Amino acid sequence: MSHRSKRPSAVSRERSKRLHRKKLTWLWVTLGAVLLAGVGILLLHAQAAPLAALTPAQTYKKYQAGAFFLDVRTQAEWDQYHLVNSTLIPLDELADRLGELPRDQEIVVVCRSGHRAQSGAVLLQKAGFTRLAYLSGGLQAWAEAGYPGVGTAP
Repeated sequence: MSHRSKRPSAVSRERSKRLHRKKLTWLWVTLGAVLLAGVGILLLHAQAAPLAALTPAQTYKKYQAGAFFLDVRTQAEWDQYHLVNSTLIPLDELADRLGELPRDQEIVVVCRSGHRAQSGAVLLQKAGFTRLAYLSGGLQAWAEAGYPGVGTAP
């Protein structure tokens, strides 16, 4: 037996090196793409401004200043009590009725307790609306603070 049969040839070693370089290149390209995608996702999340949770007093100031008020409760809740000049679009219809909302003014989202209002504001934010806030504590807190509404307070 000769020693040559146990050793790889120069051509075989060169092929092995090229294959190794090719694998390393793909590894670096893949790692770079994953890193770039991760940074992109972080930037997208960072660009979304946090939603403003307003107290009844802050909300009343915006109400007096003429902000657009969006009520996301049901029709029955609206009929019982609502704010003058607010617009009713129930939360379950909101995604299909975005075209009815102004993009050029601040929107304050309200509901009974504040939970649906926050969900509605998040939905609007994801749809590209940027001037958003919601009434923390909802119309219950609004009425308890003595601010005006039409009907019997929740």
